[in-house]
Amino acid sequence: MSKSIFFLSDAHLGAQGELKEKLKEERLNSFLEKVRQEGEYLYLVGDMFEFWFEYKSVIPKDHFTVLTRLRQLVDRGIKVNYLVGNHDFWLGDFLPKKIGIPIFKQPLDVVHQGKRIFISHGDGLAKKDLGYRFLKKILRSKLNIFLYRQIPPDISYPLAKLVARGSRNWVGRRETDYLQDYEKFAKDKIKQGFDAVILAHTHVPTLCDFGEGVYLNLGDWFEHFTYGRLCQERFHLETWGKGSHL
Repeated sequence: MSKSIFFLSDAHLGAQGELKEKLKEERLNSFLEKVRQEGEYLYLVGDMFEFWFEYKSVIPKDHFTVLTRLRQLVDRGIKVNYLVGNHDFWLGDFLPKKIGIPIFKQPLDVVHQGKRIFISHGDGLAKKDLGYRFLKKILRSKLNIFLYRQIPPDISYPLAKLVARGSRNWVGRRETDYLQDYEKFAKDKIKQGFDAVILAHTHVPTLCDFGEGVYLNLGDWFEHFTYGRLCQERFHLETWGKGSHL
């Protein structure tokens, strides 16, 4: 039997209190063990961290265990790919150079098990995200990244997490028409020849089979604990420990 292709997003590691973070990390580590046993590829589809910023010789220390687990997957021969989201777009070269995980700042067009798949975090897709699309250009400018790097880490990280929390809370208040924009986007991509469209960002786990193709939104890993899996040419939306939704 062929190995599975796994998809995971929106863990927002570091966003919650100590007890919740411990539970989240424990579940994530056990999930990564499943990937180690059954997986061929793992796609991390953005916002795995509540905030990530690299200085020349400094990275966040809180995620050491998860990073170690990911390195173990790479050493095992499992191909791990990271697509940036809106909370972790300041990823530098640490993951590629030290962990062996390539970073992608643009959507991916890949083929697995005969299925052509479009993968993107999905931030900025909704029509109402005009303000965010403008802010995205500001935050990702090389000048602003350089200026932020001048702030000492003990100040920059708490400040960034405060701002990130507000952004994450807003995601929890997505309106129906906002979610419909994602569904329409997926349908348009399927018309362009994709067999599946995999998105994240909304934190609303979704699996829609339109006949000609599938739309899968991965949900999150702090409330729903959902992930996607391609197994024997079929896409599944699963909750860790609870099996498949569809």
